[in-house]
This record gives sequence, C-alpha cells and structure tokens, in this order.
Amino acid sequence: MSFDPSRFGRVALLMGGWSAEREVSLRSGAAVAAALVRRGVAVESIDAGRDIAERLAAGRFDRVFIMLHGRGGEDGSLQGLLEVMGLPYTGSGVLGSALAMDKVAAKRLWRGMGLPTPPFVVPGDEEALEQAGALGWPLMVKPAHEGSSIGMSRVTSAAELQEAWVRARQFDHEVLVERWIQGREYTVAILGDRALPAIRLETPREFYDYHAKYQADDTRYHIPCGLGDQEEAAIQRLALKAFKALGASGWGRVDLMVDDSGQPWLIEANTVPGMTDHSLVPMAAQAAGLDFDELVWRILAQTLEAP
Repeated sequence: MSFDPSRFGRVALLMGGWSAEREVSLRSGAAVAAALVRRGVAVESIDAGRDIAERLAAGRFDRVFIMLHGRGGEDGSLQGLLEVMGLPYTGSGVLGSALAMDKVAAKRLWRGMGLPTPPFVVPGDEEALEQAGALGWPLMVKPAHEGSSIGMSRVTSAAELQEAWVRARQFDHEVLVERWIQGREYTVAILGDRALPAIRLETPREFYDYHAKYQADDTRYHIPCGLGDQEEAAIQRLALKAFKALGASGWGRVDLMVDDSGQPWLIEANTVPGMTDHSLVPMAAQAAGLDFDELVWRILAQTLEAP
C-alpha cells in the first residue's frame, strides 16, 4: 500500500498520557513517530495531557494516530472527544474502545454470545471474596480497567486472594477474579478484517506479566505458534469474532489461553496494543510479510476511510 503521504495532511501522534501505562505509551509513540517520518508523513508527537483538546485545535491537525495505552486514551473517552472535534483517528471507536478496556463488560458480552471465556466473579468487598473460591484454584486477580498486566496476580489460596484483591484495588475500584486456565498462552493480532498469524508466548514466570512483556530477555515468542493449521485457523476466527463482537475495529489484539484439552478461552482484547521492540502486533505483522513501517502506514491509512 503506497501513495503520496501528503494525503494524510498534518498528523497528531498522541502518546504518554496519565494512565499507569504511560511509560510504555511513550516508547510505543516514539517508535510509531519514527516510522511515519521515514515514510514522509507530516507528524507531530504530543505528550497528551488534560489540555489535549486545546492543543489539537491549535495545531490544526487533519487526523490523529492514537498511541495512548490504558485509561484516558484507550477507553473511549479520547475517541469521544475526537468525534466531537471531527478528527479522524486510528483504531476502534467509542463503544469498541470502552468495551474492550472494561474486562468485566467484555467477558459478560462474550459469555452472553456463547463465546468461551473463563468463569469469573467481581467481588465488591472483602466479604464477597469468599464466593471466588468456588471457582476453584488457582485464580487470576486483575484490575478491570488496566492493561499491560498491571496489578495482576495468580493466587492459590484464600489468603493470597485477599492480598491480591487489595493490591489490585490500588489500581481500580473494580477487580475481576477469574478461573486460572492451565495451558498455553496465545495472542492474535487483528489488522482490518484480517487475523494475523498467532503467537505462542512462553515465559519462565508464573504468567506473561509486565516484566515478561517489557523487560525480560527470557520471554520466548513462537511464530509459527506450533498449532496445526486447522487449530490456528480456529483461534484466529475466534479472536476476530470476539474483537468484532465488542464493536472494536481497525487494529488490535486478542489474548487467549488454550487449555490442556485443546479448548480455547478468551482472556481480553486490546484496542491500542504496544508498539515497542517487545510488542506482539509488530511480530505478527512481520510473520505476515509486513515490516514495522508498513504496519504503521496501514493503520494510519485506515483513517482515510473514516466517514
């Protein structure tokens, strides 16, 4: 896909922000900005603050590349602002962004559609934690509205569960507790209406946590993922269906577990995934024959199709 980059006009690349994923966002934004510059796009990087509406209006931009991870950038609030301002932007719209960012809402929707996702509860207080044990051990505890595995813990006892719940509450008023799925972890990147090759993640840590995602050198990424053609195609179809069910669009990523019996389980969806040197979407794109610069270009080109 190639055409005159002047068609994009002036592009605002939004990164940083005020969420717990700020540092990852800054790294993602820097990588994307460099790719756009290499392609001749007139891009200006903005560390987004509460004055973002004024800065966008003053800059007379034609479109926006969103590289804000987490709340304030990935949850539909920024998307709503850009809709009001009439600025085309990358990625999912208001509804898709909001639903994907809310892990509880996403799981309820998937469950209502009959899509497989681990059983879960949302304890409102410490007393309600007792019902979580009925799901069986181990359990995964996570803030409902955070990404990058921030605040997540795997627990094997009631005492650990209580500590993990308190820790997760430091990041979010709502905490999700779900059954731990024993098996292998996969992720499927989405670009437009296409599911890219699946990646199997392998880490010596308990799970693919923040350290394994962004800091560790011993995390392994398997592409091809090791599944047979039919099995990989099945989780690609499931990921694409789950992504679209949320109203998500443009590009993103769906994380899954496949248990020891071969049953896939939807874990969560991301509508502004990382684009750092450890990130998964660029890896999947590379396996599909798209280098980083082409991937970034195609994501931005989707804004030309926006109404």
